[in-house]
Amino acid sequence: MKKSQDKLSRRKILKTLSSLPVVGGLVGTGLLSPQMMHAAVETPASRNFFKELGIRTFINAAGTYTSMTGSLMSNEVLEAISFGATEYVNLDELQDKVGERIAELLQCEYATVTSGAFGAMSIGTAGVLAGMDEKKVAQLPDSTGMKNEVILQESHNIGYSKALTNVGAKLVWVKTAKELEKAITKNTAMLWFLNANTEQGEIKREEFVALGKKHGIPTFIDCAADVPPVDNLFKFTKMGFDLVAFSGGKGIRGPQSAGLLLGKRKYIKAARLHTPPRGTTIGRGMKVNKEEVLGMLVALETYLQKDHKAEWQLWERQIQLISDSASSVNGVKTEIHVPPHANHVPSLRITWDDTVVKITGDEARKKLKEGHPSIATVGGKDNIGITTWMMVPGQERIVAQRVKEVLENA
Repeated sequence: MKKSQDKLSRRKILKTLSSLPVVGGLVGTGLLSPQMMHAAVETPASRNFFKELGIRTFINAAGTYTSMTGSLMSNEVLEAISFGATEYVNLDELQDKVGERIAELLQCEYATVTSGAFGAMSIGTAGVLAGMDEKKVAQLPDSTGMKNEVILQESHNIGYSKALTNVGAKLVWVKTAKELEKAITKNTAMLWFLNANTEQGEIKREEFVALGKKHGIPTFIDCAADVPPVDNLFKFTKMGFDLVAFSGGKGIRGPQSAGLLLGKRKYIKAARLHTPPRGTTIGRGMKVNKEEVLGMLVALETYLQKDHKAEWQLWERQIQLISDSASSVNGVKTEIHVPPHANHVPSLRITWDDTVVKITGDEARKKLKEGHPSIATVGGKDNIGITTWMMVPGQERIVAQRVKEVLENA
């Protein structure tokens, strides 16, 4: 009888193990030794899940687009995520400790890991609206009785302002500094700035911060895709913005669903009141798990330790290689440029004389996407746009060859 029970117990354990997607959570129970856990972290997945699901992978020559699943994480980040799955911790305590560590790294007052830059904007705005008043926290997105107006420039409306309105903010649009000051009322809660559209707005960052300080109103800047350069991680809090949002899964190469909220401690502490583990708030669905929190921390540490000059030089060489290959085709012209703010990396724009190269930009990009290997690019009806910062080194040679082939064959 005892042998039968032992077999049943072993069978039950094996069945449980086989049903688990990762091995991490077993270390704390004693079912796996630390050595076995380490081996599991180091061993790559034996299954090609994308192939099983019939999903085609591609070379990312486009950039850090959410639709293209952002960026690829480093081994250090993957190890941190796997480690996070091995034990239970208190979520608030983890966010507290990691927030302090990130603030130390980025030389700002406080920080927290969020559910992307959009999530950072939402909880940051909610923190400004409701403060530390738990009744107001529970009341949102109904912002009745609160200061709930957020002033922003008309040229900064690109759709992401939904991150503000979905927590109860009322948007007030202005064009000039004079209009901004005139728009300030007893209901003004915050001033919001979109860094990617800095050149489009009449009010520049320093003046925007100064206006906020003059009227005692907090200022918030969205810098989602604005790393690199690395200096931006320090620049805007030092400039005086009270809150700063970054995407975690773009240039920093953290988890795609993570982000950073940096700035004044009082606003970030208030923002945290809207996040899990609290369950009756507008931020409940903006959950960040322990694995992502650790992954984001390690991604940031790894990014800050990089040789950014060497990385930039690599991108320049890669872009030049593709440019030279494309421009060797009769009728083709190339232009290497660097966007001033968001996606600030060496980029390539390829155009051509359509009487010589008889293909549209859309058709050329479709051929690149549907060819072997598949290559994702950006562009319009008459051009191809390429960046190399999301490529695995060496892929630039494949891209250079395929672009030349597509244009030559046209």
